[in-house]
Amino acid sequence: MRATRHCGRTGQNGFTLIELLVVIAIIAILAGMLLPALSKAKAKGQGIMCMNNTRQLALGFIIYADDHNETLLACLDGLPGRVNWIQGDLQSWDANAADPRYLTNSPLFNYVGRSQSVFQCPADKSVVRVSNKIVRRIRSNSMSQVFAWGDWLDGSSSGRNQTKWRTYAKLSDIVIPTKTFVFVDEHPNSINDAAFATQCTGADSPSTARIIDIPANYHNGACGFSFADGHSEIKRWQSKSSGHDTGRGLFNMPIYFTGARNLTLNFPAREAWVDAKWMADNSTVPR
Repeated sequence: MRATRHCGRTGQNGFTLIELLVVIAIIAILAGMLLPALSKAKAKGQGIMCMNNTRQLALGFIIYADDHNETLLACLDGLPGRVNWIQGDLQSWDANAADPRYLTNSPLFNYVGRSQSVFQCPADKSVVRVSNKIVRRIRSNSMSQVFAWGDWLDGSSSGRNQTKWRTYAKLSDIVIPTKTFVFVDEHPNSINDAAFATQCTGADSPSTARIIDIPANYHNGACGFSFADGHSEIKRWQSKSSGHDTGRGLFNMPIYFTGARNLTLNFPAREAWVDAKWMADNSTVPR
């Protein structure tokens, strides 16, 4: 009986080496196309969560004022008849920066549904070591200095005696609530006390604009803000870093989530002056 001849593979059921390489190449190409899209989708999702968190903080801020004869929470201690919205300084990068009691003792805590997560941007991965364990810091956000003395609004030389720019102690004092930010996600290497400083004087010129405290850029070069009317938004920064560690540009300002390096604060905005002007325009108005 004649043996039957088969075309193609002779008793082989697997792929040839060339076929495997082709499959691997196709997978690599597809991954290269999909991973950036997935990364952007993840960042967008985190941005939506961030907006929800800062919006809850702003609404809690407003409701607190409604319950206290329009008296606003402050962002620093020592203001007559007002309470600091939160205690604790995160600059130390130690156990103090991870103590949840600062959240639960905050006068705002009951006004945000007793939720600790709303105080932290989901994209903020900054951590500290506590008892040989790595834990996340408790807070990503700060409150605009216009809800205290406005020390830096007119430059450091004026300090708490500045009279050029409005600060706010009552809810009804706020001139343009839609353009007065209350909370901002502050850069993890900038955040320290409960306040976020901006300089309004000189912000309309690249030669005089300054950035005092640094906002975050977690969301593809953007940052979360919430405003005195209760709305929240993600602001995309226009300025990009030239490589210097102080950045100058906010879009890709370097981030060190372990506190290995702290950035220099209070620097000339230069190419970031457009972003500095936006923050100034959304801080307050002249007296």
